[in-house]
Amino acid sequence: MALELRQQLKLTQQLIMTPQLQMSIKLLQLSRLELMEAIRQELEENPALEEVQEFADEESRTDQSEAASDDTPTVKEVEIEEKINDTIDWNNYIDEYNSTGRIVFETEKRDIPSFESFVARKESLNEHLLWQLLMTFPTEEEEKIGSLIIGNLNKDGYLDIPVEELINTSGSSSNKVNQVLSLIKTFDPIGVGASDLKECLLIQAKHFKLDNTIVAEIINKHLSHLENKNYKVIARALRVNIQEVISAVTIIKEFEPKPGRTFSVEEPQYINPDIFVYKLEDGFLILLNDDGIPRLHVSSFYKQFINRGGKLSGKAKEYLQDKIRSATWLIKSIQQRQKTIYRVMESILKFQREFFEKGIAHLKPMVLRNVAQDIGMHESTISRVTTNKYAYTPQGLFELKYFFNSSIDRINGDAIASVSVQEKIRQIILNEDARKPYSDDKITKLLKESNINIARRTVTKYREVMKLLSSSKRKQF
Repeated sequence: MALELRQQLKLTQQLIMTPQLQMSIKLLQLSRLELMEAIRQELEENPALEEVQEFADEESRTDQSEAASDDTPTVKEVEIEEKINDTIDWNNYIDEYNSTGRIVFETEKRDIPSFESFVARKESLNEHLLWQLLMTFPTEEEEKIGSLIIGNLNKDGYLDIPVEELINTSGSSSNKVNQVLSLIKTFDPIGVGASDLKECLLIQAKHFKLDNTIVAEIINKHLSHLENKNYKVIARALRVNIQEVISAVTIIKEFEPKPGRTFSVEEPQYINPDIFVYKLEDGFLILLNDDGIPRLHVSSFYKQFINRGGKLSGKAKEYLQDKIRSATWLIKSIQQRQKTIYRVMESILKFQREFFEKGIAHLKPMVLRNVAQDIGMHESTISRVTTNKYAYTPQGLFELKYFFNSSIDRINGDAIASVSVQEKIRQIILNEDARKPYSDDKITKLLKESNINIARRTVTKYREVMKLLSSSKRKQF
């Protein structure tokens, strides 16, 4: 068989991810804060991208001043000329009027307080404990041991490592380490330095002079029964009246299981919605939240320079064209992103109109495919749009993914959304008798009476998802 070279035409179709398409996909899945950060970064790196500045007020004031200047005659500007009298003895003048003060020259070094001195900052647990340790005037060894102990406390105030490891790390005797640890356990907040919950509660009981009472007995020997609210078992074991147990439990409930919680440095995360849905008399109004997002445009200077054929080297011209093209793609991608979010929200409103009007109980089952087919987009695009995007609605603030949920068949009638079933379970538990709470099996029967057929294990799963306790732990005496 002979080898030969041939030329032939071949027509094929393939999907190519253009740079513009890649940028659109990237911006589509960004949250609002991430989008603003990406825009700021592009503004810093791309000279062809500029932010539109609002000068409407300044221009109107300029126009008014120009109009006024046309109607009024020209007035010569008054100039004030001051001459210094050389006959004045300035040294005596300064000595006379500044005798109580001190002349400070710019070349002198002045103790100016730093900016950090004026910034309020919450005190951490470690700082609070170290301050108390130093107030006891410890020796150098005690300070070293105390700093080691405090540095190994977690955010709740518990000691994360065993005492034996503290002894080995510090190189001090066990008596000295235990002595410093016992000292730290007396610090504020009460219960700090404990190794577990039992010790933490016992430290607090001792602080309030309850270490020889039924309170300490319950904590020390019956903590598991206390957790499950088996008060009758505790009363029989301690041979006391159940009312005494309930009184002791009331005191224990006032103890702090996480002493370091008050010194938490975690800041709350505030959500700025991407879109607003307002209820009007005859329908709903959808508004995109453009607040804080810069208005962008391509620099007219560089565009005119390129169009007029400015003198540039080949690499410089190519660089400038690339930056102009990148800026144009970014602006179009942001516009496409906002348009897509609006269309998705519009479709969600069409499918979930009863939710926006009546509440969570009327949320319908919906999947990404429903919205994708409605607006003619791929499911992956809808998934990107609904990730980390939030909508402010008449029913509250929700992530767009919240409106997509699985369906549960009714005994008779249409399917119901799983979120609506969870809300139904929550309402049943909120309205139950606290002295006789409903079991999961009882809740299953109540749901069947409401035409909702689910298994008991599903009720348990939904209850745990909503972080609701079991019936034995919800019981009140």
